[in-house]
Amino acid sequence: YWLMFYTKKKLIILIIISIIFFILTYIDVRSENINKITGFAKVVDGDTIKINSKKIRLYGIDAPEKKQKCKKTYLTISFMSFTKDYMCGEVSTQKLIKKINKQKLNCNILDVDRYKRLIGECFKRNINLNSWMVSNGYAVAYRKYSKKYVSDEINAKNNKLGIWQGKFEMPWDYRRKN
Repeated sequence: YWLMFYTKKKLIILIIISIIFFILTYIDVRSENINKITGFAKVVDGDTIKINSKKIRLYGIDAPEKKQKCKKTYLTISFMSFTKDYMCGEVSTQKLIKKINKQKLNCNILDVDRYKRLIGECFKRNINLNSWMVSNGYAVAYRKYSKKYVSDEINAKNNKLGIWQGKFEMPWDYRRKN
């Protein structure tokens, strides 16, 4: 009788340990399924930020690469225009830094890309930063992944804002070549 009780006790302890292990493992697996991140962002470039060491690629937009140059007109005399190169990728990055202005962001995570970056839509209070970047001409709508910001892009292009003031290579074409 004593031996049977001792074995039952071991069995119950084993079951309890197994349940605790299962719960802890389940919670750990669930925590990988992130859908919201809030915090202070470090800007990596015009379409990527980091919050709490998590890299977040801004959904549906593509900004010029950090080393990418664009052209803009600096002088027009009757029928002649003179252009100069400028670091549009750096401008894009700086504009995002200035817009965020060390404020807390809320990001809705929609996906994870092949580089293990989170893909998200980020907000400073009620301002959608993805939309803001495109509508001010510091990024373009990334039509390959979303049509959401196409109207913002058309508006920026029509009003010659940001990169639309001159000539530039689409960021995906620039990346492919460099």
